[in-house]
Amino acid sequence: MSLNNNQKKYLRQAAHHLKPVVWAGQHGITDSLISEIEQALDHHELIKIKVRLGEREERDAGIKDICEKTEAEMIQRVGNIITLYRRNNEKPVIKLL
Repeated sequence: MSLNNNQKKYLRQAAHHLKPVVWAGQHGITDSLISEIEQALDHHELIKIKVRLGEREERDAGIKDICEKTEAEMIQRVGNIITLYRRNNEKPVIKLL
């Protein structure tokens, strides 16, 4: 799903008060981590993830891997925290303009 700039701006505003619900850390990107992220996306649609995977190149690769495996779109990245969005087609939570 491709989002336009107004939709991304709306999602950034909606995510401002959110706290990270998933932490990616020393064990890297595992199947259980992807499963946890997918469950959170199914329930909330918009989540924050704290990514602590070492140097910048490792973080960038890990973030790209998470987005590809979960089919989510990265809305924002601030330091080690990323905001992801994936629409739940069965029970939408967020109404986009």
